[in-house]
Amino acid sequence: MNLPLGKTRETKPLVHHITNWVTIYDCANITRAFGALPVMAHAPEEAADMTGIASSLVLNIGTLTTELIDSIIIAATAANKKNIPVVLDAVGVGATTFRDDMAAKILNSVRIDIIKGNYSEIAKLAGEDEQTRGVEATSIDADPKQVAMKFAESRSCVVAMTGKEDIISDGRKTYVVKNGHESMGMIVGTGCMAASVIGSFAAVNENYCDAAKDALCYFGIAGELASVRSEGPGTFKLHFYDEVFNLSDEKAQSMMNFEEC
Repeated sequence: MNLPLGKTRETKPLVHHITNWVTIYDCANITRAFGALPVMAHAPEEAADMTGIASSLVLNIGTLTTELIDSIIIAATAANKKNIPVVLDAVGVGATTFRDDMAAKILNSVRIDIIKGNYSEIAKLAGEDEQTRGVEATSIDADPKQVAMKFAESRSCVVAMTGKEDIISDGRKTYVVKNGHESMGMIVGTGCMAASVIGSFAAVNENYCDAAKDALCYFGIAGELASVRSEGPGTFKLHFYDEVFNLSDEKAQSMMNFEEC
């Protein structure tokens, strides 16, 4: 049985990121700590070539520019041709018209295999009447499991909604992941890092729904372990990387806390 962390560390997939400048360093570090290899190439002139040697592509619209959208579409087109997983982290969708329009442009231009966002971001993409006021918007009026399931079914993709409980659906099966700790919300970038972990696990598991579920379980478990030794956000971040680095499949499998709806 090939377990996700061992397989990732054994195969060392190259994960190409076109991501935001606030958390790019953390995304690179968490990818490496889980055993994959990060690369960040944003220029339109090389986006396709870099994707051509990668095993997965992680896209993030946190620090959005028109040129970034060009690079994202170029890279995702190359990923679609190569048939490698494409993860889109829909950061801030629902906050501005420009951001909403650019997210729609991406979804209408290329195939996205895994769409990740917090509850309000995913609800907005799914057509719900929601407004995003920050990266921690984790409550919506609609039933989040139904939103995730119906949106995943309509897009023929996997949807990963992150919050106090993470919801992952491919339209047929839906998981609720309960791993994690509130300390993870004390530092900037955990959402972006989660997308990197999903991209790393999807690179070695063709079942993208299970890959996303495993990634968010393992990521949350590292947060739980780090919180025990931490006194605040600074020491939490320090211990978080160490817990990821020292995590094993055996330990993670014993601590996974999820249910299938």
